[in-house]
Amino acid sequence: MAVVNVAGRTLLLVGAIGASLRAQAPAAPALASQVEVLRTAHGVPHIRAANLKAAAYALAYVQLEDYGPRVAFALVRARGEMGKWFGRDSIEGDYPARLAHAEAVRHYALVDQDTRDMYEGFAAGANRYVELHPEEFPGGFNPHFTGDDVASKDVETPPATATRRFLARMEPTAPRRQRPVSANEPPAGLPDDVPDVGSNAWAFAPSRTQSGRAILMRNPHLSWDAGYYEAQITVPNVMDFYGDFRIGGPFSVVGGFNHDLGFATTNNAPELNAIYALDVDSTRADSYLFDGASLPLERQLVTVEYKNGPGLSSETRELWRTSLGQVIYRGGGKIYVLKAGGDGDYRAGQQFLRMMRAKSLEQWKDAMRMRARVNSNFTYADRAGHIFYVWNASIPSLPHPSGGDTAAVPAHGTADVWTRYVPWDSLPQLVDPKGGYVQNSNDPPYFTNLHQPLDRARYPANFPDPKLGLRTQMSLELIDTNRKLSLADVIALKHSYHMLLADRVKSDLIAAARASNPAPNVALAADALARWDNTVAPASKGGVLFEVWWRHYIEGSIADSLYAQPWSPTAPSSTPRGLRDAVRAAAAFAWAVDETTRRYGAADVAWGDVHRVRVGSVDVPVGGCNGDLGCFRVLWFRNEPDGKRAAVGGDGWILAVEFTDTPHAYSVLAYGESDRADSPFHDDQAAMFARGELKKVAFTPADVDAQTTRRYRPGLAR
Repeated sequence: MAVVNVAGRTLLLVGAIGASLRAQAPAAPALASQVEVLRTAHGVPHIRAANLKAAAYALAYVQLEDYGPRVAFALVRARGEMGKWFGRDSIEGDYPARLAHAEAVRHYALVDQDTRDMYEGFAAGANRYVELHPEEFPGGFNPHFTGDDVASKDVETPPATATRRFLARMEPTAPRRQRPVSANEPPAGLPDDVPDVGSNAWAFAPSRTQSGRAILMRNPHLSWDAGYYEAQITVPNVMDFYGDFRIGGPFSVVGGFNHDLGFATTNNAPELNAIYALDVDSTRADSYLFDGASLPLERQLVTVEYKNGPGLSSETRELWRTSLGQVIYRGGGKIYVLKAGGDGDYRAGQQFLRMMRAKSLEQWKDAMRMRARVNSNFTYADRAGHIFYVWNASIPSLPHPSGGDTAAVPAHGTADVWTRYVPWDSLPQLVDPKGGYVQNSNDPPYFTNLHQPLDRARYPANFPDPKLGLRTQMSLELIDTNRKLSLADVIALKHSYHMLLADRVKSDLIAAARASNPAPNVALAADALARWDNTVAPASKGGVLFEVWWRHYIEGSIADSLYAQPWSPTAPSSTPRGLRDAVRAAAAFAWAVDETTRRYGAADVAWGDVHRVRVGSVDVPVGGCNGDLGCFRVLWFRNEPDGKRAAVGGDGWILAVEFTDTPHAYSVLAYGESDRADSPFHDDQAAMFARGELKKVAFTPADVDAQTTRRYRPGLAR
């Protein structure tokens, strides 16, 4: 049993369990009779349900069909019971999860009925699958999930990273975990790629399309085990939404489209938190001074259980809070508190459901104004012809200079701390801009559109400063034109193999190499590089050598410091460029020629001879590179024992949709609809993805029926 003691009051989570029982869904067979799943080509589930509860029931069931225990364990994690099933080494995340779960229980009745129906249906679907497939789970696994458990996944919690960075400054001598070094690691110069986590998104206005209709392109970049899951939910007169439903819940990072509109998320990094230093009350233990009064800290005792052989043991952790937020450190007469934007907000699922059901830009904006989704850029397009972009953030309106997450701001009273967010309508945003496009590739919002750049001076100091990485610049180079695009054109541009970094520095590199009195093999390699087309297409020769050189050239330095001309906001789409250190560049190139030849047999090896998509039985060449090299088709790679490099992240799920009277869309999911190696839907899209091809999305009832390979009522019978 979990125990939470707050400010001297012991709250047993018996009350939470009672609330969870009230959140139970109807019996699974009753829900199964109200929903049908139609699996189309590549295993995409199209859920036709009589109500939202039955729809979410089916969504959970099909996710478990395709991903198995991972879905159920995500719910176990959400209610803080990983230790109970997997032992003491799994309890660390249980403490914050128990607190988030308690918040979900406390606020559950405040969530609207439609959202609760989705939570309860999802729980019932997971329960039904576990009941029918006990052999897939640990012995005795009978978690009896409730709507509260699913809802707890949508409770916003303070970021652990902010706390860690602050503690690293306060306790700099604390031991740091070192990365283990394996004897099998490749030599320096070509390590596994650093993941370019993020996304790309484009929206084109009717003025920029051949059809005169808006087009949206969504392209998230995460590890290929991130669990993007393509599906459609249709409830007549209630919702008809096609998109990605991340494995483990009904509302996790949703992007996609309905009949009227669509939206795509791309990561941003707003400064959502402030750390405050409060004065201790020297006359009372565990108290602080604020607004001229002495206030007690709120003490929280969180107890979690863990598996101990055939039995259970428990551990209790003491946490402290103030009215401002979580206490993260005490020392030197101060109490340090993290006041986090969105802390405890429980409405994210409710907001996403409203966004999925919106029929116009204004309805969609009204959903966004809930502020329950605390961050991410959103790119939008609709059937009415609008396109829209917003740098979304529940960002504090600070009454003081920012301290970031490494410096604390002294706070003696309410006037010293932030108490509200910057209004949503004051966030950086563009609607129907000049040039007919909006785009984002995770950089700050100011150059979303080069025809209407946003003025940094309009926004508070805790907003990000301008910068524009090479991936975003490649995005702009592809679309900042006068060309009218078809949906096929957008898809082709999305799959551009161009590497922008080569445009910026290759000529300087070749000049430096030729001026260095190179060895014959180095001179020949420089000539071959001069003939290279600056792409990472599978058959292109030159990209492998160029990347090996670049990684060695910048090794141990900040890349921006090694350009002749660093990035400048006055030339945002044409800098950085050139090489600052020709001698270093030439020496690195000579090394790279030898290293590439040693590794791959030739300095001019083709990109696809090295870079592969390996999923299940598929092993094929692929084009694409990391975003820091200026690729828009982003992939990052892991070194394989046979010397090849296998894609393990980057472009994974791609969706392009044109908002004709009936939406017209194409998609691909590189790692397949199922995580199960024995599923026909595990590797059936991998080769298609590698070739840069997408499948036609079945959206209308007629298209779904025409593509259906299997239809069933999930969980009605095994």
